[in-house]
Amino acid sequence: MKRRRLLVLAPALAAPTSRAKPPPDEQARIDRLIRALGQRTDAVFIRNGKAYSCAQAAAFLQGKMKWHIDKLSSVHEFIEQVGTRSDASGKPYHFRLADGRVVPSADFLRQELAKLDRR
Repeated sequence: MKRRRLLVLAPALAAPTSRAKPPPDEQARIDRLIRALGQRTDAVFIRNGKAYSCAQAAAFLQGKMKWHIDKLSSVHEFIEQVGTRSDASGKPYHFRLADGRVVPSADFLRQELAKLDRR
């Protein structure tokens, strides 16, 4: 009898757990952040050693988000799980600012979000 219960439960135990998509208000914040990033012309996105425009960064992060959407519940999780490092190489993303400083993408995206939240 115990063996049958285990066999019935085994598929449920093996199924991956996932959270729902971000609630609408958090998805709206993610979308606003991506749009704002795409409009920036004063910074360069650095991914795996190559430089990209902010418009390219926004398009890339938008696409990457689709692969992670079931694991996101907030804009902060988007920044940490999508906008911080390469899934393929594990290398962190950065932004090079107009003054030449290079900052981690998480810091850059959090600052951008803070600006948007103040509006």
